[in-house]
Amino acid sequence: MGDELRFTKGHGTENDFVLVADPDGQLNLSPATVAALCDRRAGIGGDGLIRVVRSTALPEGEDSLAEDENAEWIMDYRNADGSLAEMCGNGVRVFAAYLQERGLIEPAVLDTATGLVIGTRAGVRRVRRAVGPAGEPDWLAVDMGRWRLPGGPAAVSDGFDAEVRITGLDGVARPGLSVDLGNPHTVVALPDAAELDAADLLSAPVVHPVPRDGTNVELIVMEPPTGPEGRLRMRVHERGVGETRSCGTGACAAALAAMTWGGAEAPGTWLVDVPGGQVRVRALPEQGVELAGPARLVADGVVHLGSLKV
Repeated sequence: MGDELRFTKGHGTENDFVLVADPDGQLNLSPATVAALCDRRAGIGGDGLIRVVRSTALPEGEDSLAEDENAEWIMDYRNADGSLAEMCGNGVRVFAAYLQERGLIEPAVLDTATGLVIGTRAGVRRVRRAVGPAGEPDWLAVDMGRWRLPGGPAAVSDGFDAEVRITGLDGVARPGLSVDLGNPHTVVALPDAAELDAADLLSAPVVHPVPRDGTNVELIVMEPPTGPEGRLRMRVHERGVGETRSCGTGACAAALAAMTWGGAEAPGTWLVDVPGGQVRVRALPEQGVELAGPARLVADGVVHLGSLKV
């Protein structure tokens, strides 16, 4: 790998990433190196690292190609602590923006019915060009695949299948609903914005039963709608990262939980306000869900690996 590593910095609603091009899968990025690169004081800084790899160069890419032969590229995503992650909804959009900006795909593919096919550890994802609620031109929409409620019918009827204790909220366990989008989430509805603001997400919420692979925890408050879409405000603690400005799969989980609680009368589309901006979540047929939001590349640079605290 040498001492120098070229990188790009990008974000989706301020959920930010270090992107590293490695088309042939030659880089050996250890968890310690990833954590050092994502360090906000001694490294570049990011909520995670995205390695841009051809599917043929990564073992996990074989599954993506078996699912769809058009999945030329796979998003090798790592959390900020260096651990592997299955999926990242904001990351997929930034990944697609990178492929387009670097000329690694034909831009027109984003305007086709099937969209750009991208491999992930949670299966292939399809990305298309979209327009934001206020006409923003830099939005991309991702078909996030199938979702499920691990708690099954009992969780639907009860409205929850977990208890969550959150620092700063009086120590009382709150009911949470588990939602699986290829990665795990637990959604907690709070009564008002004051509680949402009071929550201390510097420390991880304590979830019971303890999820086998950990979980991302979304705290949400319903807001008055300004149109036919539902609207909610969200904060999130991501496993292996801490509180982030946004989480794409988390926004989907939050909207899907709200739809579950609302029943048949709940809107099928939700605007989700996060500290870093706004995304749109839309229910699709057959337990599918789509996430739309901005994706921006903001910098290119070279990092001297020998200077990192590894």
